[in-house]
Amino acid sequence: MRPIYSNWKSRLFPKSDMSSPAPKSPEQNDKSKKYDRQLRLWGDHGQKLLGNAKVCLINATALGTEVLKSLVLPGIGSFTIVDGEKITEEDIGSNFFLENDSVGLSRAQVATQCLLELNPDVRGDYIDESAEHTLTNTQDFFKNFTVVIATALSEKVLIPLSKHLWECNVPLVVCRSIGFIGYIQLQVKEHTVIETHPDNQNPDLRLDCPWPALEEFLDSINVEALDTKTRSHTPAVVILHYFLKKYQEKYQSFPKTRQEKDALKNMIRACPVGPDGPPSVLEENFEEAIHLVNTCICKTTVPTHAREILDDKRCVTPTQNTAPFWVMCAALREHVEVRLFCKHSSELYVSRGNHCIADPPPSGGAFRMDQYDPDGPAAYYPVLRALERFAGECDAPPGRRDERIEPDAAEMKTAVARLLTEWNVHLQQGVADERVHEVCRYGGAELHSVSATLGGCAAHEVIKLITHQYKPMNNAFFYDAITCSSTTLCL
Repeated sequence: MRPIYSNWKSRLFPKSDMSSPAPKSPEQNDKSKKYDRQLRLWGDHGQKLLGNAKVCLINATALGTEVLKSLVLPGIGSFTIVDGEKITEEDIGSNFFLENDSVGLSRAQVATQCLLELNPDVRGDYIDESAEHTLTNTQDFFKNFTVVIATALSEKVLIPLSKHLWECNVPLVVCRSIGFIGYIQLQVKEHTVIETHPDNQNPDLRLDCPWPALEEFLDSINVEALDTKTRSHTPAVVILHYFLKKYQEKYQSFPKTRQEKDALKNMIRACPVGPDGPPSVLEENFEEAIHLVNTCICKTTVPTHAREILDDKRCVTPTQNTAPFWVMCAALREHVEVRLFCKHSSELYVSRGNHCIADPPPSGGAFRMDQYDPDGPAAYYPVLRALERFAGECDAPPGRRDERIEPDAAEMKTAVARLLTEWNVHLQQGVADERVHEVCRYGGAELHSVSATLGGCAAHEVIKLITHQYKPMNNAFFYDAITCSSTTLCL
């Protein structure tokens, strides 16, 4: 007897769907070996998006170069550094990618040269001028990038840049590292994800509502009448479906509770032996079928987050300007199968930004009194935003010189209070004075170890934005190396 599983593909799928793929070119094979580990995470299609990405970094600080390092190594297409600063001895002390003999040279140029050594597949360029000058004179420049990363920007540059990128629908990642603290904030108008890669996802076997071809195939097999050899080669799903139908015939219901599922398991264990006599032990495929009862016996439903997407007006009434994601959502509503999209249709995810960074957090944001933790890392956020305002007004971070720590701290406290008023936020305990003093004491200095940690986190989020896989954070991350703690908030 031919094993029952030998022709299951031909019965369930047309021959046209089973054509052999074209052989890979030598270049593809080399890249597959080079990027083998990351291809396991986001696949060939994710790597292709990464290889076509154009990333812009504003300011080659220690944090900025760490972000780019973690993007160059996995193989982004190209990057451009915009930085008009010259390298100082302070830069040498805090930035691993700047060499000792490069003092006085263009920071953008030296960082570009060092980063390109990490991966010959990546193209790199630099612009030796400030972001403010570039934004003022060539506004369309930033429209051409997949994502823009901004580090150590003052408020007077950050605000027009964030507004411009928000209008252009270009993702912006703002990050800052100062002393032992830092933060990352994403600005994305809308980000769609098909492959979210959820943890502990239960397989969707559609056992309660199989499509006709599958149902015909499953019903054609009488598990109890199989000989020992064929029985041992029967897929666990076939066994599970067979006894599920017997359970429904006996109890006239679908097993939902633990007791009902235990009854189904006992039916599988008590499967009558075939013509060859009983096996010495329960076969592996029967054990697998019993194991699948807990995870696969469930009603097939559309998850809430996927239902919200399908009910979105962009999905219901697409136009000629509708993004491809929403076009496929509309197709899904009409039961048109698009291979990758349909495979992950239950995992669809949309993230919408509610405001650009230049605007104050909307009412009910992260700094409501019932959510604000005065001892958590996020308590530094108003202080860091005040620092960006101070740097824009004074052309230097607070506490740059020892004798300026106390006077600058007083100005910073005023700036923090003014910011909270602008945001219409009233904190019961306020922002602790010691946090303001701590930031002023740093004098704008970076610690490379802290920047390396934040850089890896920021690069991780950039890869999510580029590949449209995995859910990005929503929308700010705070890190405190003093207490080794971190938190995320939706601002």
